Amino acid sequence: MINCQIPTGLIVSCQAPADSPLHDPIAIAAMARAAVNRGAAGVRIDSPDHVAAVRKQVSAPIIGIWKRQLPGCEIYITPRFEDARAIATSGADIIAVDATLRNRPAGEELKTLIARIHSELGKLVMADVDTIEAAIAAAEAGADTVATTLFGYTPQTQSFSPPGFDLLAQMVEKLKVPVICEGGIAAPLMAKKALDLGAAAVVVGTDITGIDLKVTAYKSVIGK
Repeated sequence: MINCQIPTGLIVSCQAPADSPLHDPIAIAAMARAAVNRGAAGVRIDSPDHVAAVRKQVSAPIIGIWKRQLPGCEIYITPRFEDARAIATSGADIIAVDATLRNRPAGEELKTLIARIHSELGKLVMADVDTIEAAIAAAEAGADTVATTLFGYTPQTQSFSPPGFDLLAQMVEKLKVPVICEGGIAAPLMAKKALDLGAAAVVVGTDITGIDLKVTAYKSVIGK
């Protein structure tokens, strides 16, 4: 039985590069707790260890992912059922998966993956997509919500920069499931624009929690 609902409003992605001191379950959990304390409707967390640490600190919905680089597989966000199961067992309420139209792990179609997450894990599924075609296919495959997460990060969309507001508008128009805007949100007014366009929620990562990337960006400009 699925007891969670898709959070609406602001969702904060609490992640850090693998070589960062912040890439530590305690630090990630502190980020997540701070975000929820200040009103975030939910958080997006990568890896079982980090999800487990965050679950101890917050009761708000956790969108869990596990970034995995698999041989011969182009997708990397929770690519297999076993990855989804590890995230669910660690305490995630919603499982986010790469739902682009790229090659998937052998023998596991998206529709089957979503169905198993629903029936065997009792979790909702967030489909991360890059195009309207992938968005429609994900909704038809049973995803509970579809997000613009991978717009600008796949070969098909690499000539574009997120946020994908045009894609978001198309998804809101064509899909019957809630649509989430994720990627490239760099200011509160951009988040408001996404919600005004019809997004049920907006995920913000780097602009809130990305200390490493933000410092690198400042240094690249000021040069000192």
